[in-house]
Amino acid sequence: MTWLRRIFFTVVMGYLLLPIIVILGVSVNERKVLFFPPEGFSLQWYVEFFQDPAWFVPARNSLVVALLAAMIAVSIALPLAYGVWRYRVRYARVLWLIGLAPFALPPVITALGALALWIVLQSFGRPYTVVLSHGVFLTTLPLATISVGLQSLNPQLIEAATTMGATGRAVFRTIVLPYLRPYLIAGFVFAFVLSLNEYIIAYMTVGFTMETLPVKIFNSLRYGYSPVMAAISLLFFVVAVSLFSLVGRIGDLPQLLGAEERG
Repeated sequence: MTWLRRIFFTVVMGYLLLPIIVILGVSVNERKVLFFPPEGFSLQWYVEFFQDPAWFVPARNSLVVALLAAMIAVSIALPLAYGVWRYRVRYARVLWLIGLAPFALPPVITALGALALWIVLQSFGRPYTVVLSHGVFLTTLPLATISVGLQSLNPQLIEAATTMGATGRAVFRTIVLPYLRPYLIAGFVFAFVLSLNEYIIAYMTVGFTMETLPVKIFNSLRYGYSPVMAAISLLFFVVAVSLFSLVGRIGDLPQLLGAEERG
């Protein structure tokens, strides 16, 4: 049975990696065609991505939006999760469930809701609308990781600190926050990566007034294919893998994702 398991996982791994291999081959194709295996080898499409403002500016927009949205998501999730865990009042639990709601809905529903809101507030197309919309939509991710961290925190540590006269603020600063650091980073990374790749909410809130990279790619596909898109896709993949590897290094990744603690 061991060899059957190995064959199964090898097939699954190959199936998952095959699209990445194809994208890699297309991104280094010397000719400007969607063709695999590549005809020749060239890094010109990566160079064009960094040198052409038509591509680099949307990439910069995506990075700024993702960073700010991830910070907003963590800023909302941390006090929400801590309030539910520390004080256990009913309304805090309701707020916690509301924090999970946006990610439970299809993104198009959230996008339409955001579109209607910003139109009513006469703010459609302004850069901060996509930042706030992404931040609220992605709050679920850091909320989940931080809640997992709080549930694994030994309550006796809090009781001991309180018994010794520590205030609630001191307990949070000296015990809770240092313990939650890997969970905060994990939630931030998850929100950042998803914001970086999100299309429908960005399109509904800022449209063409401030193109993010996913919006730019989808808009460009209407006029034809460019290997720059394959180069961008591979760079996105490398960024995501690098960030998730960082999360794995700073903490136990299965536990960060909610797995039971191993004995």
